[in-house]
Amino acid sequence: MARPKNVIVAQSGGPTPVINASLRGVSEACKAYPDTLGTLYAGFHGIEGVLKEELLDMSAQPDEEIAYLSVTPAAGAIGTCRYKLKADQQEDFERIIEVFKAHDIGYFFYNGGNDSMDTAHKVAQLAHKRGLDLVATGIPKTIDNDVGDSAFEVIDHTPGYGSVARYWALNVQNADQENAGSSPSDPVLVIQAMGRKIGFIPAAARLADPERQMPLLILLRESGLGLEDLADAVNDLLKQRGRAVVVVSEGFDVGEIGERKDSFGHTMFSSSEMTVQQITVNYLNEAGLTARGSARGNVPGTDQRHNVIYASTVDLEEAYKVGWKAVQVAVEDGSGYMSTILREAGDIYNVRYDKVPLDIVANSERTFPEEWIAPSRTDVTDDFGKYARPLIGDSWPTIPLLDGRQRFARLAPTFAAPKLEAYTPQAYR
Repeated sequence: MARPKNVIVAQSGGPTPVINASLRGVSEACKAYPDTLGTLYAGFHGIEGVLKEELLDMSAQPDEEIAYLSVTPAAGAIGTCRYKLKADQQEDFERIIEVFKAHDIGYFFYNGGNDSMDTAHKVAQLAHKRGLDLVATGIPKTIDNDVGDSAFEVIDHTPGYGSVARYWALNVQNADQENAGSSPSDPVLVIQAMGRKIGFIPAAARLADPERQMPLLILLRESGLGLEDLADAVNDLLKQRGRAVVVVSEGFDVGEIGERKDSFGHTMFSSSEMTVQQITVNYLNEAGLTARGSARGNVPGTDQRHNVIYASTVDLEEAYKVGWKAVQVAVEDGSGYMSTILREAGDIYNVRYDKVPLDIVANSERTFPEEWIAPSRTDVTDDFGKYARPLIGDSWPTIPLLDGRQRFARLAPTFAAPKLEAYTPQAYR
């Protein structure tokens, strides 16, 4: 019988409150296949760690610390990166194969979005060309919920989205209380939500008020409206209710913001010269409100994706199981798949875990369903609420405290001994 092959897991892109639950799922699932899977390593800070041969030994970590991964948010445990492997970076691709061969890697798990699935697919193809029998498997992750297709047949939702949706459901409730109390002088509160190109995150604000009792406006990137339209909607609401809470996507078109881009070409709104929220607030105050007082603003930043206190218990469970499923798919079905979450038909929320070819995921891109945007273009429909409501769960997560502070996983810095010469990734030369 062939001896077990070693494993590498890595993460790419922005973190989520539940990303480490998937890492825990991978870690614990690998132990279920001792005859097939050997030592589990983590690429420290994603594919950059693989390129630099910085491989954290996950198999050497105590079981207790692996268990704590489920209550450890963001990517501090093993790190992530935004390093894009472009087609012309052949040295990088060859280096990955060298590292895999040097450490007897037979399985590669990559946790991320569409770009990550494309990378995993390309790495697997090159490995086979170079004579390395490598099984590459994707694990879905993104708070934006933009992985897959708009028919929800590739994946129903991505781990991370349910927790960010819960964050907004709860925070908009609190923001409404602020606005209600301060409205004589501050009748308009503008809050900017993440979601540079798709509206699932700002849409989740509707979960705070399914009965539509709040004076709430939701402006998605996909709304097709501009600042003048937004101001008209705000002033109409002020005439009716005397106050307004406005949730606006960071991707809403307000004109030039002095944008900065990451290595994937994505706009980094929190790093740009101006925020959409500030431009919107300035415009409303300059154009004038139909109520006494001023518009004020709030810009939650990366707190949306790293605050485990707001994590959805549903999201935590599903992130764990989709990580476990990735290992099962790799062992039983071979290379070229991403583990996925599919919703079962029926009124009671239930999902099943399955697989989908990596090339299908890599070449797909979800859009926010047009039919879920309200006719006013300043809200979302009840059908969106029916889709998103089960994802936020019904209870608070259990977060352990030690000496009054959160207890996170404490992974020992035990790394594989380097076997190759030092390497600088191509993009950093």
